[in-house]
Amino acid sequence: MKEYCFLILCAVLWAGDACAAKVKYPGGRQYIFRYYLHDKQGCGRSLDRPSQFLSPKAIERRKHQRLKVDSTDLPVSSRYIELLQTEKTEILGTSRWNNTVVVRSHDSLHLKLLASLPCVREARMVWQSPDSVEQKEDVRWNVREHFQRWDSVKYDPYGMSRPQVEMLGGERLHEIGLRGEGMTIAVLDGGFQSVDRIPCLQRTKIVGVHNFVPARNSKGTATDEHFFDGIDHGTKVLSVLSADAPEVILGTAPEACYWLLRCEDTETEMPVEEDYWAMAAEFADSVGADIISSSLGYTEYDNDLGSYRLQDLDGQTAMISHTASMLARKGIVLCNSAGNSGMGTWKKIGVPADARDILTVGAVSQNGRISAFSSVGPSQDGRVKPDVVAMGAPTTLLNGKGMLARDMGTSFSTPLISGLVACLWQGLRQKTALEIMELVRQSTLQFENPDNVYGYGTPDFWRAYMVGLSQ
Repeated sequence: MKEYCFLILCAVLWAGDACAAKVKYPGGRQYIFRYYLHDKQGCGRSLDRPSQFLSPKAIERRKHQRLKVDSTDLPVSSRYIELLQTEKTEILGTSRWNNTVVVRSHDSLHLKLLASLPCVREARMVWQSPDSVEQKEDVRWNVREHFQRWDSVKYDPYGMSRPQVEMLGGERLHEIGLRGEGMTIAVLDGGFQSVDRIPCLQRTKIVGVHNFVPARNSKGTATDEHFFDGIDHGTKVLSVLSADAPEVILGTAPEACYWLLRCEDTETEMPVEEDYWAMAAEFADSVGADIISSSLGYTEYDNDLGSYRLQDLDGQTAMISHTASMLARKGIVLCNSAGNSGMGTWKKIGVPADARDILTVGAVSQNGRISAFSSVGPSQDGRVKPDVVAMGAPTTLLNGKGMLARDMGTSFSTPLISGLVACLWQGLRQKTALEIMELVRQSTLQFENPDNVYGYGTPDFWRAYMVGLSQ
């Protein structure tokens, strides 16, 4: 009987896939190459004048943490970009920290020939267009204006979200006025459906938005147009951080400021998404973000185009991890999801969850037990991963319809940590990014005996705050 039911289920799933409309990829076959450059000669900027390429807040953040502006902060050479920009190519973006340029063209041979330029140290194909893509309609839900009475908890400002905040001691920070005010969080994700229209998110202080994923057609570039269409994964993440609906849901940092940065291509899974992520992280740095909340991770790519092996999880091999490992030295705390591979054959964290000097976040249930899907560590060079865990099985949040929901994943345990890091840092502004992360780890009950499943365990942000005050 079980086998019969399984076959019926498979048939239903197959039928659903068969009905999905497929269309030819627009613009014909395309390719994207990443070019690593030798140096930054001709960048047109000087380390003596960082205001030419960093915002005042980014400069102040470095000064406050006694961090120097260095050559990685300088922009990519405009002279080299001009060499890569031809009649057959389109520049999609650059990475200052990796000294790379991402270029798209219909002519793969031309892209290979550009690798022989004297300024190019190495070239890699990081994306190729699929034969077809699913035809998707842009969805704009009629967002819900009111909640049912069973969605609310009378006289409780946290509503249904209290357990996930209390588990981390976050309500005690909120009680003394530490709710993220003055802190800036950049949310890196794949879609922020209806964020501009959901009533519970209307108080969210959105500083700006930016899309790093280019348009599909050959002449298109990244655009913020229709930014709030698409998937609602980022909407859910943001709601865990910033929602402010008394008696229904309260985010962990409702008074912080937010940059919403789209860097996940939801139609393909290829290495170029690491480039988009790096661009978004550097953008977050340049506009002065204090914290990055990223619920993204990668292990396997379409067509096996640069997929990773377990031995690559050293925090440096993957471009995205190399970039993530630099953030603390720029004065930024990165909170990144561990991944949801615990029940699969891979089981381990992905990239950039393997990065150094970040907070990699796993997921536990309300009773504190690890979620079976939560990816495990350690990194391949023996560092404790995940760093900490929070409630992710399930997490109370808002979906793209503006409705209260519970969803599973380290994607949603991560913003619980990100928001409370903002609250903690608000109260301990003299601390550096590295010091804040260490306080979070030290606040756990198993700091002296970490493991590969829980990492250091569940942090207590009130304890972290009290220890920080005493130092």
